[in-house]
Amino acid sequence: MKRLLMVALVGSIVFTSCKTEKKETETNTEVAKVEYASFGKAISSTESISADEMRAKFENLKVGDTLNIKFASTINEVCKKKGCWMKLDLGEDKESMVRFKDYGFFMPLNSDSKEVVVNGKAYVTEISVDELQHYAKDAGKSAEEIAQITQPEYTYAFEADGVLMKK
Repeated sequence: MKRLLMVALVGSIVFTSCKTEKKETETNTEVAKVEYASFGKAISSTESISADEMRAKFENLKVGDTLNIKFASTINEVCKKKGCWMKLDLGEDKESMVRFKDYGFFMPLNSDSKEVVVNGKAYVTEISVDELQHYAKDAGKSAEEIAQITQPEYTYAFEADGVLMKK
């Protein structure tokens, strides 16, 4: 009888401890799960680098270089007419101008400040005055602000083939 009671006690301890471990694992999995809206090519958020790491990579690129990469950042600004471009924060007052491969998809117009993961090609380019003025117009800048754009600028550019936006 004592032996049967001892086996039952040990069995219930083992069963209870296993059940507790399972609950903790489920809880940890739920915390790690993030929901994204997907645009363009289907991508995953795994193996993406941070915005700071991306800025360092851009600093080492020269005009004509390209780099296939995936990085996470926050949207500073999105085209207010069609969602056909966005600017991503790279930290230290730097940002990347992102366009979408073959105009195959667009971002929602209210995407400012959303967290995203982008996949595609990073490169450095010179943007002409006409193009800079076009972007300023799309962003809703005043005629006076647009007229002040008189010099081309080098920019960190990115052609995204897929984007995940945190819901």
